[in-house]
Amino acid sequence: MTPGSAVPALRSFGDRLHAVFTERGQLCVGIDPHAWLLTDWDLPDSAAGAESFGRTVVEACAGQVGIVKPQIAFYERYGSAGYAALERVLADARAAGLLVIADVKRGDLGTSAEAYGQAWLSAGSPLEVDAITVNAYMGVGSLAAVIDQAGHEGKGLFLLAATSNPEAAAIQQAVVAGGSQAGLTVAGAIFADVAARNAQDATHALGSLGVVLGATLDLAAFGVDLALAPAQALTPILAPGFGHQGAQVSDMRNLYGGYAQSVIVSESRSVLSAGPRRIAEKIARRVRETGAARG
Repeated sequence: MTPGSAVPALRSFGDRLHAVFTERGQLCVGIDPHAWLLTDWDLPDSAAGAESFGRTVVEACAGQVGIVKPQIAFYERYGSAGYAALERVLADARAAGLLVIADVKRGDLGTSAEAYGQAWLSAGSPLEVDAITVNAYMGVGSLAAVIDQAGHEGKGLFLLAATSNPEAAAIQQAVVAGGSQAGLTVAGAIFADVAARNAQDATHALGSLGVVLGATLDLAAFGVDLALAPAQALTPILAPGFGHQGAQVSDMRNLYGGYAQSVIVSESRSVLSAGPRRIAEKIARRVRETGAARG
């Protein structure tokens, strides 16, 4: 894949993710224009500054990595100007052939969930991306409309399951009281539900529904068993926590067991803090390190 080429138009998000893994590896670079990072980059804390930041990150990623993950909150804080800036960053990413995961963490039900899907996953939308993060607090079934849309559009979803913030543990480690998933933790139930949905179509190396599992966590304590992985339709794992938060890519197999080959190694501050003149060099180094860990 070369800068300016499109991500191959394969049938499913899982297929396209697998192609990126094969060609560019598993590193995903976050696009998080924190106010302090904008200052460090000598950019204004404004929509224009966030746009310049994002487009510079995209340019540094093009030809080196296959995945970027813009954190939408850092654009949304500027209102409509921030969304206009984000649209231009996303357009650059599409033109560079990058797979884009928008970190939006949307969660709703019925037509509201459907509308979120239309905003972020519909072909031709100004905000069109390849996948989004979603929140299943009201149950995985509440996302049925956006799950269906993602499938029809060849797009992906990443459901929050075990997140790295300490406040989440009490809820995500809680045990489901009833139904077919009684006895599982909340995190374990979400992972099991997603894995079962992927298994319904076992003709692909990777499924198109993924989960978020933090790399700094003891996932066994969250009731997520990654020891045994299916041979096909492996569930993609979006894994924040590498780099600045302390997780090491050399430990990926110990952290994710049989799912190590489906892990998206997400790094933001550890790469972005290199600054605009050194970010491409830092990305190249992290690509090599992630590739070595993959083997």
